[in-house]
Amino acid sequence: MSAVPLSPIVSEEEPPVSLWRDAWYRLKRNKLAIFGLIAVTILAFAAIFGPYLTPYDYLSQDLQARNAAPSLHHLFGTDDLGRDVFSRVVFGTRTAFLVAIVVTFIAVLIGLVLGAIAGFFGNPFDCAIMWLTDMTMSVPNLLLVVVINASLKSPISKWMEARYMATLNPFYRETIWVDFMLVFGSMALISWPPYARLVRAQVLSVRSRPYITAAQALGLSNWIIMKRYVVPNALGPLIVSVSAGLGTAMVLESAFSFLGIGVNPPTPSWGNMISDGLRVWQHYPHLLAAPAAVLGLASVAFSFLGDGLNDALNPRGSK
Repeated sequence: MSAVPLSPIVSEEEPPVSLWRDAWYRLKRNKLAIFGLIAVTILAFAAIFGPYLTPYDYLSQDLQARNAAPSLHHLFGTDDLGRDVFSRVVFGTRTAFLVAIVVTFIAVLIGLVLGAIAGFFGNPFDCAIMWLTDMTMSVPNLLLVVVINASLKSPISKWMEARYMATLNPFYRETIWVDFMLVFGSMALISWPPYARLVRAQVLSVRSRPYITAAQALGLSNWIIMKRYVVPNALGPLIVSVSAGLGTAMVLESAFSFLGIGVNPPTPSWGNMISDGLRVWQHYPHLLAAPAAVLGLASVAFSFLGDGLNDALNPRGSK
């Protein structure tokens, strides 16, 4: 029996797998996360290009087709002024995304700065910032937003009216910017504390790592260490929190608009559309069902996407 010659073993070095590539591989295996990603992508596309693709303008009225049921001409029917509900829901997607992105960006920026300072420098900054965080979280969100809107909306509107009378610039008659500014400011003011707490906890964990000690031994300043080594290594959980925070911001904006302290008509918002539809839902249920269904889909999609990102970026913690 002749011996079979052994072929030399050729060792091929596999290319290293990056963190983001590995996370994407785990994310693809999560079907609910992929569903959330697809739904969020469709909603984002509708927010950017939808108003240019809808068959009707969101303000155009057809009094001959008031409160029409869903049909091929009006997919979601029409409201009491004959406006196409589908076009208004699509434009409301732009309002929801605009508020969610701007509010989340401001809240994350505030939370990142304050949380990093509190976690890295410790007392007395830690005590002061955490006291401010606890005080902000102890005030009911709705009460704080109502107080801010009631206190600032009237003076700002009067100032804009005075500027219009002095300059005759039509920009000062666009009161929608007052609504957006108050929504951005008030919602960011109630949304930053969770991000600050999360960043502080991550910075406290990263601060004791050996590479931080080595950087301090090399004489690098605290700000450089925090910017180059501490904050980048604390961003993983923050990204997960941001994905869920976008959905929460959409729900909050809709809730405030529903109560009349958010984005007011005629600018479409899912909240004020639900508020209008709730009054006549027994006779015209499509006026309530359409914006409520889209809002529920957006909330669920961001929730699934956030859970999937958490499992992908933090596989040990998800087991």
